[in-house]
Amino acid sequence: MKSATRKKQPQSRAPLERMLRIHQALQNGDYPNATKLAKLIEVSAKSIHRDLEFMRDRLSLPLAYDFLQKGFYYTQEVSSFPTLQITEGELFALLVAEKALQQYRGTAFEKPLVSAFKKMSSSLPDTISLNVSDWEQTISFRTSAEPLLNLEIFDTLAKAAAQRTQLKLTYRKPGQRETEERLVDPYHLANINGEWFMFAWCHLRNDIRTFAPGRIKTVEATGKKFVRPQKFSLDKRLRDSFGVRSGNEQFEVVIQFNEIVADYVREKKWHDSQQLKELPDGGVELRLSLSSLVEVERWVLSWAGNATVIQPAQLAKAIKAAAQRIIDAA
Repeated sequence: MKSATRKKQPQSRAPLERMLRIHQALQNGDYPNATKLAKLIEVSAKSIHRDLEFMRDRLSLPLAYDFLQKGFYYTQEVSSFPTLQITEGELFALLVAEKALQQYRGTAFEKPLVSAFKKMSSSLPDTISLNVSDWEQTISFRTSAEPLLNLEIFDTLAKAAAQRTQLKLTYRKPGQRETEERLVDPYHLANINGEWFMFAWCHLRNDIRTFAPGRIKTVEATGKKFVRPQKFSLDKRLRDSFGVRSGNEQFEVVIQFNEIVADYVREKKWHDSQQLKELPDGGVELRLSLSSLVEVERWVLSWAGNATVIQPAQLAKAIKAAAQRIIDAA
């Protein structure tokens, strides 16, 4: 009895990898056809035909078929494969982005970021030149307070959010010494104003809660999977917040800034709802629609008396009480 033999299935390879192999075969001048290329690269002949069409029609490579040689060839010399076309302006923007991402050195993002930039730089065509050393002397990013993170914990949070894996946390709330256990489904990790936050469904509170990774003392995967609701949207959740704290109320906040700090207020977009009004004395009035007053209270205090709350009354009262505590502690 003849033994059954299983036909070897073509492997799946990345399109760019396949086309680079095809390009090398064409450069050798051997007039390869689709059948030979499929056997060489270990993919189907159908995939080879699609790649050849893409190389000819989208990458504008001078591909042609020789009926006498029964194979493909380049009708003119091709010096290099056009893996990436980029302008000097785009390369400069890439350099600025790399500079901005330096704040994540030492985090779980460092290794993949370095790898990605190496891949992009190695794919740049020879026609682009930029004196990087000159630009590096003119551009830099600094943060006044760098978040301190346990990289192992942060890496676990990031993987759990990506893989939809439930976690058990030991967490310390701000202002408390004791820790408590939380069972959470991590929906999203976000960097907001230089601070990292995890938005997760808390099984204890039966609601979405915000966790600061720096306050997580231990983290453990339960092995259970969860499905993130399609209706969850971080943009919608934070639409009426002044940072990460959102509430169920609606406040019309009006703050007036004197001429000493007015320019600093004019130069930034503080919130999507903001409306600015010029004042006769050179100051400026800022109007916001918020769902919580917790974070805007701290923000007003940071202006050291150069900001006056016009409304709501409860925010003005909270600012006066906080200022009095500062005076009493001095």
